[in-house]
Amino acid sequence: MEIRIGIANTGRELTFETSEPAAELKKSVAAALDSGATHVSFTDSKGNSYIVPTTGLAFIEFGTEESRRVGFVA
Repeated sequence: MEIRIGIANTGRELTFETSEPAAELKKSVAAALDSGATHVSFTDSKGNSYIVPTTGLAFIEFGTEESRRVGFVA
């Protein structure tokens, strides 16, 4: 699943692929925002970790969990 994170006052977005389910990621982000945590951490499918400050979050877009199609569709 692809995740796009917009960070306030930044012209670029953080985009990466992860194997974690969307429901689990949404719960962890919501829990961090509700508890007033200073950051949210994510891990991509390659094992890289990302720490994003919650005060700078502009948006988080969760992509679909289905795989991309390869080839031509008639």
